[in-house]
Amino acid sequence: MPPQSAVDGARCASAILPIRGEDLVFERGGRRLLDHIDVEIGGGGTLVLIGPNGAGKSLLARVLAGLVTPTAGQLTWAGRAPDRRCAPRIGFVFQRPVLLRRSALANVEYALAIAGVARPVRGERARHALERARLAHLAHTPARVLSGGEQQLLAISRALMSRPRLMLLDEPTLGLAPMIALQMFELVRRLVEEGLTLLLAEQDVRRTLEVSAQAYVVENGRVVTEGAAAQLAEDPRIRQAYLGL
Repeated sequence: MPPQSAVDGARCASAILPIRGEDLVFERGGRRLLDHIDVEIGGGGTLVLIGPNGAGKSLLARVLAGLVTPTAGQLTWAGRAPDRRCAPRIGFVFQRPVLLRRSALANVEYALAIAGVARPVRGERARHALERARLAHLAHTPARVLSGGEQQLLAISRALMSRPRLMLLDEPTLGLAPMIALQMFELVRRLVEEGLTLLLAEQDVRRTLEVSAQAYVVENGRVVTEGAAAQLAEDPRIRQAYLGL
């Protein structure tokens, strides 16, 4: 009989998606920050949450990932209540969570150790991860010396070490130089092509819609528009409000 950890892992591998939020409400300090939101994350491709600062995008992403409990409404993973044992199958990249005093290579090796990867193969897998993120030349550089964009790419590489089924990226291009931002979106494209499902909360609406399949427009804690990203990119209101066209 397989150990319980193996049973949980097999169940979680297919039990996370789809994630559905129905009539989600979140209140804090007497303020309603999410106001009766319905949203769904299916399997494959990229779903994006777009909207102005303070609209509730990042908060909604955290609720969907099970990191924050909604005040009201129902959140389900594959039709069931969120199961913390499945959380390792969701990768999180919030505010560049890297170990600043360790090298880029050590950061990824540490993530592999947490994921339970045997020591003899950690180095090879870590180097391969840095190559994918175009960071191989910085393998032995302390993370504190890296630029903001390089730290963000390193954080994504760390999150990928748990082999998630779903990756949540919160404002991955915020404050990045244009060339690094383009590199970030290219990495997003490659991850989607490899079959990973992504949820982005992002302000660069133009490029995000180009790499996304589905989009939700969040304003004042509400979803005001949703649909195929390509269609929203042609919507006159979206073009005027977010694309400056």
